[in-house]
Amino acid sequence: MKIAISTDGNFVSAHFGRCPSFTIAEIEGNKLINKKIIDNPGHQPGFLPQFLKEQGAECIIAGGMGMRATELFADSGIKAVVGITGRIDDVIDQVLKGTLKGGESLCKPGAGKGYGLDKTECEHPEEREKHQ
Repeated sequence: MKIAISTDGNFVSAHFGRCPSFTIAEIEGNKLINKKIIDNPGHQPGFLPQFLKEQGAECIIAGGMGMRATELFADSGIKAVVGITGRIDDVIDQVLKGTLKGGESLCKPGAGKGYGLDKTECEHPEEREKHQ
């Protein structure tokens, strides 16, 4: 199984579509077989679910995403798990152990509209501190 994790540095990005990169983790059984980081090719409506499907992703893990994005991933056969925070390696460990629990999306509806990858203001305190 391959999972995609919205990535900002070594941490899960709160904004899946506007994250700088994605970590693609390939898992067999309960072992990490391969991990690579790929640049986010850009945020366009409907593009990223197809792009990540082409990368082999069966699951996307993010801090948050809108309902439309969640629907587009479901239409592409990719499970979306939101409400995730923390270090990428810790999240992968939770996936391997079967203990990763999703929650409520960290983004408010419409919060990402009008912003590109260079978004400098954020409603998430931990990201706001990182950008100051």
